[in-house]
Formats: sequence, C-alpha cells, structure tokens
Amino acid sequence: MRVWGMIALTPNGIWTHSHNHHHNHNSKLKVPPFGSFPVMTAERYLQATRQERFFYEINRHPITILCGYFTAFVFGMCIAPFFEKHRKHQDCLAALLVHAAIYTVLGLIFGLQAMFFAWFLPQFFAGALGAYLFYAQHNFPTVTYLDRDGWTYEGAALQSSSYCKMGPLMNYFTANIGYHHIHHLNSKIPFYRLPEVYRSMPELQTPKTTSLKFKDISSCLSLHVWDPAQQRMISRREMYALAA
Repeated sequence: MRVWGMIALTPNGIWTHSHNHHHNHNSKLKVPPFGSFPVMTAERYLQATRQERFFYEINRHPITILCGYFTAFVFGMCIAPFFEKHRKHQDCLAALLVHAAIYTVLGLIFGLQAMFFAWFLPQFFAGALGAYLFYAQHNFPTVTYLDRDGWTYEGAALQSSSYCKMGPLMNYFTANIGYHHIHHLNSKIPFYRLPEVYRSMPELQTPKTTSLKFKDISSCLSLHVWDPAQQRMISRREMYALAA
C-alpha cells in the first residue's frame, strides 16, 4: 500500500497525517482546513482581505477541482509537504520521482501518444474525480457545519459527511468511498465491508446524500460560504443579496 500510495500520489506519511486531522476536525469552522477544502462563514468572507478572498476562491474553484491531479495531488499531497518538511516527507519526493520515471519510460519506449492515453489521461481523470469527491462529501446543500463548542465526532460524521449514491461499478472504482458517513464514523472499517455495515444498521440508512448526477454536481459546486443564520451553505449570489 505504501508503493500504491506513491503511484496514486498519496504518499503514506502526508496521507495519514492529513486524513487523521480531517477526521478529528471535520466540519469545524475555526480549525485550519488541512486535508479538506476551506469553508468561510458569510460574515468572515465579507470581512476578509482581497488576498484571503483570492486564495479562498482559488481553492474552491471548479477548475481547481477539475485539475485535481495537479492541484490536490501533485502539489497538495507531494510538492507542498516536501518543501514544508522535507526530512519528514521524503516519500513525497519519491512519489514525484516514480511518476517522472513512468512518464519517461512510457515516452521513450512507446511514444508520447501512448504516454498521454495510457498514463496521463487516466491519472488526470482519477485526480479530477478524487478531488471532486473530497469536495462534495463535505460541501453539499444539506451539510451542517459547527463551531468547536457544539462539535461531536459522531455528529460530524452523520451530519457533515454525505453518502454519495453510485452504482456498483463506480463503488468498485472508488473503493466504496461513497459511504463516507460510515467511513467518518469509524475509519477502521475496511472499505470492502462498508456496504455490509450500511445494510445491517438502520441508523445509517437515512444519511444526507449527493450523487454524481449533473444536477447534484452543479448544486455542490455552486455553494460558496456557510450562513450560520440559515444553518446552510449558500451561493455567492445569495451571500451578496443578504449583505445588501
């Protein structure tokens, strides 16, 4: 799995750290969003500096998510951690070198066209899907965000994590990560047993849901900030209408 982590641009060291931080602080508004997408309240966004707004917009922009192979994985999971703590995250450099070697070998032996279609395109598509799932599983219309005082681990799992409805094929390709509310409730459950847990526990069968349908993707991507008064995520248009 350590080798696979390098191939998938999720080196074990930074993945474990970011994953554990995310699970322990899921939906906390006042904790730095390490391992997830940033979320501001409407008031905080309107009071933010131009630079803060810029980086917030860039991080949540659909193009950033579409280019997740570069933004979330090459940079976020490999380059940034290595330059921040290069001794601790040497496996991040190893992952980049593994990818560079694969590109080089495929290009020299089979040509640029084979390299593009056999390696880059699948990696780009998987990166985009992975980045979107990271986003949509905690940025969907019925999500709930909490301050530290009202936060509980099980509450964040069931109220701030979605169940992404997918068919058997996509569940297979995504290792059942659509059962995200169960994964957050207990991350030690193996991915291949998540459907079994879902079927056997009625309490987990009425989660907040989303899907990979165009309508649901559009709804998730339109969300911009959290409005505490309405207790829901709102779009940029709604935010400015409230401010006016």
